[in-house]
Amino acid sequence: MEKQLMFNFVSVTRQSMTLTYIFHSGFALETHSAILVIDYWLDPADVIPKLLKSSKPMYVLSSHFHEDHFSRKIFAWKQEKRNITYILSKDILRHRRAERQDADVWMAKGAVWGDDNIKVHATGSNDSGVSWIIQIDGKFIFHAGDLNNWYARFLAEETPDQIIYSKETEEDINPVKEEKRFLGELKDIGKITSRFDIVMFPVDGRIGNGYTRGGRQFIDRFEVGLFVPMHFIVSGFKSAWRMKEFTDKRHIPFWSIKRNGEQIQTNTIINNI
Repeated sequence: MEKQLMFNFVSVTRQSMTLTYIFHSGFALETHSAILVIDYWLDPADVIPKLLKSSKPMYVLSSHFHEDHFSRKIFAWKQEKRNITYILSKDILRHRRAERQDADVWMAKGAVWGDDNIKVHATGSNDSGVSWIIQIDGKFIFHAGDLNNWYARFLAEETPDQIIYSKETEEDINPVKEEKRFLGELKDIGKITSRFDIVMFPVDGRIGNGYTRGGRQFIDRFEVGLFVPMHFIVSGFKSAWRMKEFTDKRHIPFWSIKRNGEQIQTNTIINNI
């Protein structure tokens, strides 16, 4: 791993962050200096109206064009809040889900953007769009978007390299090749940093057997301060808690989310060693 590509983890005063689960893969993170809203889709618990009243600057990120990760409703928020910045994946523009003038920043894999409050790396996905590394208040946040080992149920210890028909996507896929793509994206992320204070990652029971495999591969590679499951709304809250068994083994705190709008306070930070 090339050291010149690594973030510098610095010791800072511990300031708590408030992480709010909005719905599905949507979260809001409020820190000392700003508010992040990531992959907003729906807001059953009315989280957003209160956040819009805050004087803190707000950054709205959408990882890709799928309707469960992006909604045009986010653009109406600027009518209530002036200090808001929209950071969107370029595939949203390519799929004509938004106009160029709608976003302040358009990003594809490899792009980096920042201001006085945050620094954002658009990292890769083996699905659509990007995943996000966000540096804010000395902390490092990861939101996977749709990055995951989606075909884990087809994989075993000695899985042959073969084509399998997927009913969900209605296409032929090679699960071994797809896993290599996923692991390749993790390798690229590892060139930027090896440690995160908060990780939001899909734990989706619809994958079937081995639906925690992607999450397990992630925590095998990275040091994680808090693991937060997402993308589980169809299979249910409790299905996501299956991942806790594996985070416990690595002594990684796990958020067992129970309801929309639930919040967790955290001041987790990983310092230089």
